[in-house]
This record gives sequence, C-alpha cells and structure tokens, in this order.
Amino acid sequence: MTEAEHPVLLCTNDDGVKSIGLTLLARVADAFGDVWTVAPDREQSATSHALSLFRPLRLTRLGPRRYMVDGTPTDCVLLALKEILEVRPRFVLSGVNHGPNMGEDVLYSGTVAAAMEATILGVPAIAFSFTGSDDRVLESYEELLGRLIAGCLARDSFPDETFFNVNLPDRPADEVKGITVTALGRRVYHDSLRRMHDEEGNEYFKIGGGRSAWSGRGDSDFRAVRAGFVSVTPLHLDLTNFELLNEVRSWRLGS
Repeated sequence: MTEAEHPVLLCTNDDGVKSIGLTLLARVADAFGDVWTVAPDREQSATSHALSLFRPLRLTRLGPRRYMVDGTPTDCVLLALKEILEVRPRFVLSGVNHGPNMGEDVLYSGTVAAAMEATILGVPAIAFSFTGSDDRVLESYEELLGRLIAGCLARDSFPDETFFNVNLPDRPADEVKGITVTALGRRVYHDSLRRMHDEEGNEYFKIGGGRSAWSGRGDSDFRAVRAGFVSVTPLHLDLTNFELLNEVRSWRLGS
C-alpha cells in the first residue's frame, strides 16, 4: 500500500493529550492512515502561537506513535514535524477543541495556532472545534468528521498558505443542516477584565467572562453555527490588507 493510499496523519490539540476531543479525532483519523498523536501534557487554551523559547521542552512517549509535550500546541507541531515523525504527514488535524473558535477567537486559540504552524511548515492542516460542552453530543460527530477528513484527503492538492477552521454546532450530528463555507465574524467583548481582591485584600486582575456581541456579513461563521450548520472557514497566513497598500504608500510615512 502506498503512502497516498495510507497516509501519515498528525493529531494534536490545546486541551491536553487526555482530552475527549483529541481521542475522538485520532479515532476518526485512524480509518484513513497511520495516526501520530503529539499533544500538550495539560490545558493550553488561549496560548495562541506561543513557542517555549526560554526553557527546555520535555517529550514523553505514551505508546506507539503517541507522545506528550510539556509545551504549547505550536511546540507540539514543531517537535512532531522536525523530530518525532519518521515521514512528513499528509495532514495535521488539530482538536477537537472544547469550545468555539470563531471570529477573533482564531487569534488567541492554541487549536488554531497548531494548524497555522503546520501550514507555515508546509503541511496542510485543519482545526476542529465544538461550540458546545456536552461530550455526548461531541461524540455524535464521529461520522461527520470522517466525511470532512475524507473530502480533504481526496483532493490532489491543498491551497498554499491556507488552512481550514471548522466549527461544529451545539446540536447532535443528526440534526445538523449541512456543511457550509464561511467568513470570519467579529466579536466585541465587554467586561472581560475584572478587578478582584484576594482573602488578604490584595488587588489582582482576571481575564475572562463578561459578555460579547457578534457582528459580521451574512456568510459569517457564527451565523452558520447558530443556524445549525458546520462552519468551514479557509484561513490564510498573509494578513496584509492589500486594499490599503496604495493608500498607505500615499501617506509618505517618514518623509
């Protein structure tokens, strides 16, 4: 059997190597190739694209083709592709994250950052997130996840410098209305920074909670998920605002 018929697939996440979402993703991927799992040893949510530059990384082998790293999701992908895997993987699959990664979430998400790191290193990647919290509902997505992965593997090529960000709606898979391609929405957070005091009266700050308001075009990711669709958003590495290039050049900055 050739590599194209039985490809190598790398699974990772930001929820930790023991998470239910990662276990589900690796089980689904196992039907399509040789699955390697390299994931953080603990929760690494909201670590974005952080690399552990100022301390040594510890790698622990948990079993055949399964490793744990005391670092970030980006560390995991870098170690996997440069040191652990015997051959270059056909795809990197990140997730399934417990919680949504839509709109500005993609800038903070370790799940998305793992897929981005793979893309930077030249390997096609998909980030998967479940917008709900019920593990039983997440487990119902096994067959649908398989169809998504199979559809990507069936293609002869994948767009350069692009990865897919997939969000699963908070409903059982048999109630999903379909799979739709979307753009990123926008979300504004309110009251997410809180001033608090410990038992001794010392002041500290906590990030998280509060409320948020969504906005965006008609084909935004959050609109699709709210309507019961699986959202697939192609994300590109180049953040340049090409529409503004000529205008900003006319500013003659520094002249």
